[in-house]
Amino acid sequence: MEKILFRKLLSDCLIFFLITLFSASIIIWVFQAVNFLDIMIEDGRDYLVYINYSLLNFPKVISKVLPFVFFFSFFYVISKYELNNELIIFWNFGVNKFQLINFLFIFSIFLTLLQIILASFVVPSAQDKARSFLRTSSVNFLESFVKKKKFNDTIKDLTIYSDNKDKDGNLLNIYMKKEENIKNFQITYAKKGNFINKENNQILVLYEGETINVVDDKVTNFKFSKSDFNLKNLKTNTTTYIKTQEVSTSKLIKCYLKLNNLNFFNIKTKDVVVENCLESNLNNVIKELYKRLIIPFYIPSLMLVIQFLILRSKENINYFNYRIFIFLFGLLIIISSEMSLRFIKSNFLDNIKIFIIPLIVIISIYSIIYFNLNSFKEKK
Repeated sequence: MEKILFRKLLSDCLIFFLITLFSASIIIWVFQAVNFLDIMIEDGRDYLVYINYSLLNFPKVISKVLPFVFFFSFFYVISKYELNNELIIFWNFGVNKFQLINFLFIFSIFLTLLQIILASFVVPSAQDKARSFLRTSSVNFLESFVKKKKFNDTIKDLTIYSDNKDKDGNLLNIYMKKEENIKNFQITYAKKGNFINKENNQILVLYEGETINVVDDKVTNFKFSKSDFNLKNLKTNTTTYIKTQEVSTSKLIKCYLKLNNLNFFNIKTKDVVVENCLESNLNNVIKELYKRLIIPFYIPSLMLVIQFLILRSKENINYFNYRIFIFLFGLLIIISSEMSLRFIKSNFLDNIKIFIIPLIVIISIYSIIYFNLNSFKEKK
């Protein structure tokens, strides 16, 4: 009977948790996807790049909202059980409060491991693939980012300005500057221009203008009635280098060992290739590892906070205020876990006290629950 009761409680919690998790994640993802439209509009990217980039950011959203949704879901379901007198069924069938608390606590450990897998492997891999779409894609919709009366420098080493655009889509009074370096650049201006596709290449056709070339302080110029400006293989100024959050966990660990000249478990670090594995980036490497491997351990402490609901009956006069206090206490733990990132330093020894905080919180809350239940038994 105990197994049936535990299974029913856990299934109710999980169903509500999963529905809330995906609902909240989709809402946040939709708002985020709208912001990602800039990738297509401002940078002139292909629709497929936008779709793939947006979808691959969904695991990151899930990982971010999971701790709060977990706390809210289990808090709500267990509160509902108490308010509907369903927890009394557990006690009538001889279920010990310690048994229920330990059962849910063990489940939270499994959820912690799932969050570590999500944050350490799934999210970095998805983020790296999302960034790879930007690295490998080309600019396809140049018309979209050339706006009138605005200097458009989305394309690397190229600035385009158009005074206006007529009803046929022609750009009027165009200014372009293509720059290799300070001493080598090209300036072109024309009265009119339009984009055409020629042999799968985008070309800007310019009419009635002049091009000025500056090479090593030598100036040459020529006028034209019509000129084709090939826009093939253009790159944007969008950040395409691999960020720390996109690097795999194993590489981050090797990077940390390499920067500190450490050798644990015969892990080879000499040949490790991480784009931003630099001494100046050591602090970010530690923060990222802390975020992936340590912060998930706050989940069991959140589960224990929820178990305070079991310690007091709804018949208590201050039960409503008691629930509010527990909810705010859980929120405080979630906020504190995120804020702890600010206190991470480059020196590992200085961070130990921050790393063990989740363990201290778990032991402290569990001890309070234990002594409360024991004192209640003694009063009986």
